[in-house]
Amino acid sequence: MGKPTGFLDFERVDNITILPEQRLLNFKEFHAMLDKEAREKQAARCMNCGVPMCQSAIRLGGMVTGCPLHNYIPEWNDSLYRGQYDMAAWRLLKTSSFPEFTGRVCPALCEKACNLGSVPSGSDSENSKPEKPVTIHDNELYIIEKAFESGYMKPQIPKVRSGKKVAVIGSGPAGLAVADLLNRRGHSVTVYEREDRPGGLLMYGIPNMKLDKKIIERRINLMKAEGVEFIMNADVGNSIPAEEIISGYDAVALCCGAKKARPLSVPGSESEGCMFAVDFLKSVTKSLVNSQFKDGAFFDPNGKDVIVVGGGDTGNDCTGTCIRLGCKSVTQIEMMPCPPVERAKNNPWPQWPKVLKTDYGAEESIYKFGHDPRVYETTIKEIYSKKGKVCGVKTVEVEFKDVDGKRTLVERAGTEKELKADLILIAAGFVGAEDYTMNAFKTEISPRNTVKTDAEKYSTSVRKIFTAGDMHRGQSLVVWAIAEGRECAREIDEYLMGYTNL
Repeated sequence: MGKPTGFLDFERVDNITILPEQRLLNFKEFHAMLDKEAREKQAARCMNCGVPMCQSAIRLGGMVTGCPLHNYIPEWNDSLYRGQYDMAAWRLLKTSSFPEFTGRVCPALCEKACNLGSVPSGSDSENSKPEKPVTIHDNELYIIEKAFESGYMKPQIPKVRSGKKVAVIGSGPAGLAVADLLNRRGHSVTVYEREDRPGGLLMYGIPNMKLDKKIIERRINLMKAEGVEFIMNADVGNSIPAEEIISGYDAVALCCGAKKARPLSVPGSESEGCMFAVDFLKSVTKSLVNSQFKDGAFFDPNGKDVIVVGGGDTGNDCTGTCIRLGCKSVTQIEMMPCPPVERAKNNPWPQWPKVLKTDYGAEESIYKFGHDPRVYETTIKEIYSKKGKVCGVKTVEVEFKDVDGKRTLVERAGTEKELKADLILIAAGFVGAEDYTMNAFKTEISPRNTVKTDAEKYSTSVRKIFTAGDMHRGQSLVVWAIAEGRECAREIDEYLMGYTNL
């Protein structure tokens, strides 16, 4: 612990957020890092707890809390406080494959479990306030960006090659983590990606203002320099037969994500202008990185009344994207009730707090249109169209009730409304992995429509075929995909060599 009284001496200060009126002018990242002195003070707030809940993913009350990567958070906070940046990066990279990604898009499970975020037992008075957690997320980003800036992040080329060849199908966070570790171990790794650029959901599923695509390209270039081969426009299971991959490699890792979007099954959903959010976001990012929108090859919400179905991160990304592109209005429809402002009694620390948060898209809508775009306990009942194009929707309020012992979604009588709409973006989650890859490799499929494995394992029912990430666990966070990719790499290494030191 660098400064034993740091958490008493310094208040929590987050990275600077650029105001909506400025950030809506472009698709650039809108958080600026603190300077050296301020960042070291934030690192000094880490208490080096006897039981650092931040760094271990543990299950409490049915919920997982803490870091899935088991990052050495107190250790690298101590190094950061002391200005030992190389040491901080060395410790961070021991467990985290891509801190530059998680430092931008991770919801910081670690911070929610930080002991400074706990409420003192038995304190209910108005004057008793919990300490604010350490800025672990921002500290992590500072460390890795400093490492790239200083030249610490150099290619680490294996001195000895094992002679084993591994194919990784999919270049999202799980696939990249598998490839990174196995290449460092000395295996020859080839990554197959069906899109024109590597990165998976990092590239085309997350908007540029949350994760600048230059950050992904920087990491890919480093991995290429270390010996990882990337093959683009390679749709394994379609244009490339699975048999070709199986016969050409000693092991295969399926890391294709869970991209099968949940449809909106209501009358009129086939109308032009009703589409999946992932298709919309992909078209926008692709046009941005290809031509700064000059090619016009994206679904343009300019001047349109937009309805987003889903109140999660993807729905929020759609809201922020549509506002930047000049939509006339945007409404986010969410069937769940509005979360409480403070933790409920059955949601204690260090569980993930199920509380209301106003993310960047909602903030921008409040600035632009003067109101929160989110409408809770509501769903679309019917989509109206004119000459085959979306022109409006009928909504109805809903709630969950116990019907014959089952939790059932029911409509509230007399709550139907009609809203104008020119574009409907479905961000209602996903229902598993796309079938064709799993079928091509003849793997068993779980009830969640993911690749089935034994518990805590990554090997499939087919010899030398492994899986990781969303394709294995279902739709989840980037940090969980990286954690699974690292564990999968370890299992593959043991399969290939008979032991592993990963």
